[in-house]
Amino acid sequence: MRINVLVILLISILIAGCAATGTRYSPPDVVEPGFSDVLQNGTDAASGEQGAITPEMLADWWHSLNDPILTELIHNALEGNLDLKEAKASVQEARSLLGISRAGWFPFLDVGAAYEKSSSSDNMIFSTGENDTYQAGFDAAWEIDIFGGVRRGVEAAQADLQARRENLKSVWVSLTGEVAQSYIALRTYQKRLLVAETNLENQIETYEILQSSFKAGLIDELDVQQARYNLERTRSTIPAIRSGLELNKNALAVLTGTMPGNLHSLLQDRKPIPVSSLRIITGIPANTLRQRPDIRAAERRLAAQTARTGQAKADLYPKFTLIGSIGLESIDSSSFFSSASAAWNIGPKITWPIFHAGSIRNNIQAQTAIQDQLLAVYEKTILDAIKEVRNALVDYAEEQNRRHSLSAAVQAAQTAVGLAQDKYKNGLVDFNNVLDAQRSLLSLEDQLALSEGAISTNLVRLYKALGGGWGVMDDDESPEPAEAPDSTIIQASDSQVMTK
Repeated sequence: MRINVLVILLISILIAGCAATGTRYSPPDVVEPGFSDVLQNGTDAASGEQGAITPEMLADWWHSLNDPILTELIHNALEGNLDLKEAKASVQEARSLLGISRAGWFPFLDVGAAYEKSSSSDNMIFSTGENDTYQAGFDAAWEIDIFGGVRRGVEAAQADLQARRENLKSVWVSLTGEVAQSYIALRTYQKRLLVAETNLENQIETYEILQSSFKAGLIDELDVQQARYNLERTRSTIPAIRSGLELNKNALAVLTGTMPGNLHSLLQDRKPIPVSSLRIITGIPANTLRQRPDIRAAERRLAAQTARTGQAKADLYPKFTLIGSIGLESIDSSSFFSSASAAWNIGPKITWPIFHAGSIRNNIQAQTAIQDQLLAVYEKTILDAIKEVRNALVDYAEEQNRRHSLSAAVQAAQTAVGLAQDKYKNGLVDFNNVLDAQRSLLSLEDQLALSEGAISTNLVRLYKALGGGWGVMDDDESPEPAEAPDSTIIQASDSQVMTK
């Protein structure tokens, strides 16, 4: 009894005096830069509503584009996208793995039974011939987590689950952006097709007039053939535009988890390119990088690996296990359930690795190296996020200025076509002036359509770069992330990104 008390006291002292191995995780401090130098001040050539992007706008930003079909497609993607379903299943996997890790905190209990028939050699001195052995009972084992190996494993599993939750959100953020960009591209192709068809009709009309004049002997054949190759060149641009239309219809079908071809009826009618009323952005939410699920996921993966490094260090130290069993043993089935068949044992077990040819320390070094890699990935993710925000802000502003110039150019080109045609009819210029004016008009109108699509696309890029779009996901699909320590909060500042 005295020995048992000493053993219990020794284990209690060890538990009280030892802490989990490894470094206690503290997320890197990150300073978020300001974006004031790339925000619009309202003095650009582009005109329209100006203001700041709000957190409410970020939650379901596609409503700002005022297009019910786009909203329908995004909600269909939430229900049917296969990448999203894969990410949801990954979260469930991580939740189950966390349950496995937590099981290490509790005793294991097994039940078993066995029957054995054996025969001893007749040449053995104490040979007893044939023997029957009956056994049944419970076995229990409980590893006392003195040095925190199990604890670090649970921490790693918890961080993995949080990372996969954030990855689910990241998939959704990317998905909404892809749906919107494909939809905008579709409407842009439709507008480009209208531009090409309208110009083709006008050029065909010009060609038919010239052909009639040639047959009447009023002009030579050169003008007719020039008009012919001009309209055929315009006609040659249409197949590529139609291919682009089909490509984006099929892309939207896959993004929404439906069979390519099933969305054609929904998308067949021509609709305008979706445009936001917010044309001049004067501000974005503070600490906006915290909304980026990919940054939060990268930080959680770093936390998980830090715990695994501590788990590897715990292998340097002894493991204490309480083991025991209770059951029945007998060589006679008739007495198997009698009190005399009862047997039990209980006691502590200690295992301590002495020589493993350096495998434990090499594993520690390997886990530390992985931790360093994930720290670099985390820091790069932040830098990439800042780059994406700045690029999208600049592109959104400058493309509006470009569109303003293109719109003025289109108006001038339309006037030039009319003037060139009038002068040609009056014999003041040759037909080359009409050709040049028509080609310029087609090119400028096509560029204008592309620019209008690019403006909306750049706004989508900005919303995506700010981490917006997962506000419509319910709790079952995107569980709330666990609150991180205060040190994880990204501090707002005008200085460059810094990590400790």
